[in-house]
Amino acid sequence: MTEHPTPAWRVEPGLLDYAAGVAAMEARAEAVARGEARELIWLVEHASVYTAGTSADPAEHVGRPDIPLVRTGRGGRHTWHGPGQRVVYPVLNLGARRRDVRGYVAALEGWAVGALARLGVAAFTIAGDTGIWVREGGTVAKIGAIGVRIRRWVAFHGMALNVSPDLAAYSGIVPCGIADRGVTSLAALGVAADMAALDAALAAGREAFLHSISDAGEMMYQDA
Repeated sequence: MTEHPTPAWRVEPGLLDYAAGVAAMEARAEAVARGEARELIWLVEHASVYTAGTSADPAEHVGRPDIPLVRTGRGGRHTWHGPGQRVVYPVLNLGARRRDVRGYVAALEGWAVGALARLGVAAFTIAGDTGIWVREGGTVAKIGAIGVRIRRWVAFHGMALNVSPDLAAYSGIVPCGIADRGVTSLAALGVAADMAALDAALAAGREAFLHSISDAGEMMYQDA
């Protein structure tokens, strides 16, 4: 069994500009690939921004004049980041762990589902629709989105979980290209958990997540 050093765990204070965050993340990924930096799990909260992934359809961006649009290199379509949403950026060397992109995405989903369960939320995944889902008022709604990029077998970008954002921000896009289901948050579900509570729930499942993407763990497979 290969022993992997524990990644650094960093919670960024305040609101982080999206472009600045991506630049810092890409630089860290390059350093990890060269063996010059420790892996990192970076928890941030962005200033309000729409992002368009590599599969984004321009027709799915209606837009709002107060929210900029940034094209980014992660997988997926359009999403929104902003205050009240926790974004998790794991910068991890899959080349030294397990070279399995679908399994990595599924492991991220499992980590999020486990964290939400610790907060009393019965979240789940849907085969073929990457992300984290909950039932709300008899319908299915998305509470978390995932979009990753792999370069030189180092994974970066990651996942976003809605704690207490202004959900009206999603009106400017078709979130993740899915028009027939809504978007929700812990606050909208009536869950009295703040960002710190979610961070603690994620930290509690961190070792299990890292084990699942190592050569010693068992990956969970699903369509991604």
